[in-house]
Amino acid sequence: MTGMPCYADFMSYRPADVLRRLRDVIRVALVVALGFWICGAGPASAQASRPVVWLLEIDGAIGPASADYFMSNLKDAQDANAALFVLQLDTPGGLDKAMRDMIKAILASKVPVATYVAPGGSRAASAGTYLMLASHVAAMAPATNIGSSTPVNIGGGGSPYPMPGATPAQAPEPAKPAAGASQPSRSDAPAADGVTQGKGSPAPPTGTAMERKVINDAAAYIRGLAELHGRNADWAEKSVRDAANLTASDALSANVIDLIASDLDDLLRQLNGRKIKVDEKTVTLALANASVQRLTPGWRYEFLSLITNPNVAYMLLMVGIYGLFLEFYNPGSGVPGTVGVICLLLAAYALQMLPINYVGLALILIGVGLMMAEAFAPGFGVFGIGGAIAFVIGSVMLMQTDLPAYQISVPIIAAFALSSVAGFVFLIGAAVKMRHAKSITGPESMLGDSAEVIEDFSDHGLVRLHGEIWQARSPVPLAKGDTVRIVGITDLILTVEPKEKN
Repeated sequence: MTGMPCYADFMSYRPADVLRRLRDVIRVALVVALGFWICGAGPASAQASRPVVWLLEIDGAIGPASADYFMSNLKDAQDANAALFVLQLDTPGGLDKAMRDMIKAILASKVPVATYVAPGGSRAASAGTYLMLASHVAAMAPATNIGSSTPVNIGGGGSPYPMPGATPAQAPEPAKPAAGASQPSRSDAPAADGVTQGKGSPAPPTGTAMERKVINDAAAYIRGLAELHGRNADWAEKSVRDAANLTASDALSANVIDLIASDLDDLLRQLNGRKIKVDEKTVTLALANASVQRLTPGWRYEFLSLITNPNVAYMLLMVGIYGLFLEFYNPGSGVPGTVGVICLLLAAYALQMLPINYVGLALILIGVGLMMAEAFAPGFGVFGIGGAIAFVIGSVMLMQTDLPAYQISVPIIAAFALSSVAGFVFLIGAAVKMRHAKSITGPESMLGDSAEVIEDFSDHGLVRLHGEIWQARSPVPLAKGDTVRIVGITDLILTVEPKEKN
């Protein structure tokens, strides 16, 4: 056949020609591979050279879940060598421990942290103010505010210092001078800070010793954070002692924040080329053409947010207690005990992250115990009423904070109190009565029944019971026709005794 190479044609090629053709094929393959590598790796390398900014948003109260969410992602950002970590914040405040944990993470971070109060209408109140002043960059969007950093009094009771414009509860209203009486001189009038000017002794400090300690500690803490980054420490202290607030523009004028940015792009544009101090080193932010990696909460954050909700933690605690009580009362099924142990462990984990009052927790346990005692020893209801009162008071006292986000809902407390009283007094009480009631099935059901003696006997004999003939044993002689009462049964032999005649 013509046009088709045959075996003889291939055999006619010289070795040099074969090697030359093989080199040509290899060269073409290398050129093609190099082209693919350039086309594929070029954009990737360009992408890798771009600075990466991590963005994390917290909208709500600062608590254990948000603190864990922030700190774990900040650590990941340091491992990824991010150019900047932005915390976009909108918070009314939060728990002191969670806030301090976040501040420690910021101060120890090797990646610059910028706290940005946004979008418009947001706020950095209370704990948010501390986070702003601790960050390497403090920024706000227009129409936002910062301040009100006065710590809520431990265990409730309000602020130990009066809010601006409020009248202290213990300060009596000045009496009006009588007609014709001379007006007091200005030298005797009290100054704004409560210290008498001119002659006279200084006014006593406001609040208890513990309240003053809390305020002074918070004032020194926030002042140190402000001084660390060269911000207005005097206003920071005023935000603690007087609950002062500032708008974004006023905060910038007062050197409380570093800049105002309309959005994230504006923030990154203004920060590009700025020099800041991070980990005792001066760093120049290079954020030109930066890519933003927006972080989304994972299952861990959602789980912690759920169980550290005071209402959920409270319900887990109660379900756990009830589950163990039911398992101890009626062992064998294992379901109440298993559910109770799991719920108690989850509640213990959640409560150790929350500001709980251990006196309140003890009152809850005492209240449940008293209501259970009422079920086993019914009387005039002293145990039940006392248990319900202790339970309600303990539930109200359980959360040791005045923050609304960390208070147990009153309807939930009322629902558990009523269900506890009903459960222990009626349901468990009925179960206890049933346990002591006479059995209606099996051999035990014959105890107390009457039988008739069939023939005379002094030790062993026969009796008729419910139409059946049974062997019987009696400690006293019995005559035919006597009526006896069943007092025991052993190996299908009845133990009887004469029934008293009316």
